[in-house]
Amino acid sequence: MPGPVVVFIEQRDGKFKKACWEALSEGRRLATALGAPLHAVTAGSGIAEAAKECAQYGADAVKVADHAKLKAYANAAYARIVSKQAGNASAVLFSATALGKDLSGHVAAMLGTSVAQDCTELKVEGGRILAKRPVYAGKAYATVAVKAGPLVATLRPNVFKASAPDAAKPANVENLPIDAQDADFRAAVKEILASASKKMELTEANVIVAGGRGMKGAEHWGLITDLATALGGAQGASRAVVDAGWRPHEEQVGQTGKTVSPTLYVACGISGAIQHLAGMSSSKYIVAINKDPDAPIFKVANYGIVGDVFEVLPALTAEVKKLRE
Repeated sequence: MPGPVVVFIEQRDGKFKKACWEALSEGRRLATALGAPLHAVTAGSGIAEAAKECAQYGADAVKVADHAKLKAYANAAYARIVSKQAGNASAVLFSATALGKDLSGHVAAMLGTSVAQDCTELKVEGGRILAKRPVYAGKAYATVAVKAGPLVATLRPNVFKASAPDAAKPANVENLPIDAQDADFRAAVKEILASASKKMELTEANVIVAGGRGMKGAEHWGLITDLATALGGAQGASRAVVDAGWRPHEEQVGQTGKTVSPTLYVACGISGAIQHLAGMSSSKYIVAINKDPDAPIFKVANYGIVGDVFEVLPALTAEVKKLRE
């Protein structure tokens, strides 16, 4: 039998991210195709009970490292835990979050392999696992495989569909021994200051309305906010907008910002530079609003509106509100 598919389940304050259920569901599909078991591995403090939820998304075994020392993320300690559970694995999967990208590199180094980052597709052909990932800032895709050892990969959030949880599936939970060394905790997290903002996390949003230089100033940003609110989505911005100080960096989409894959991405006054497309081109549906009919954004858009954003956005928001009513 092939080695297990291992999926690392990321938690924050005892709560698991939606992207983890997507990764675990894809792990289930991959394990079924290989005829291998699926193992979920997580680490933290006071999470043993919550970790049982992993079984609902297909995990055959849930392995939990639960210790006060592991409450805050420590990459060396976490990597030691995950790599010990992945020695004979067929694949080791992570969500392509900031933590997942960091931890996957440490685990891959300990396993003597490399990482396929930001994957958008996994499949099995001839007994081998193939991973599809964007290259050249999203201008092309490469399909990669490993010659030896497990495939270590991070999966782009909102690309892989999370399966419906099965509450009836029993949880086989194993508490892992904690053998982390002092050297694994060379940096100590003393305090985490969370933002008071209740804004939707950009990478987990199903709908994003993003604005670019065409919005002409921060004073016009209310048009973006109004449409995002009407659609029940999040706000995004191009690098030019963030550099100009109109919006915070946490809203930046693109090569030097966040990579997003919502169901709907509305680009308002965004020309479509390759750096921006690298962060949103995998969105399921892209709607572009730009007064320049030759703007590059229209080449990737499913729907395009050639017009002035200051005229189109209020009309579009009004129509959305009517439909919602």
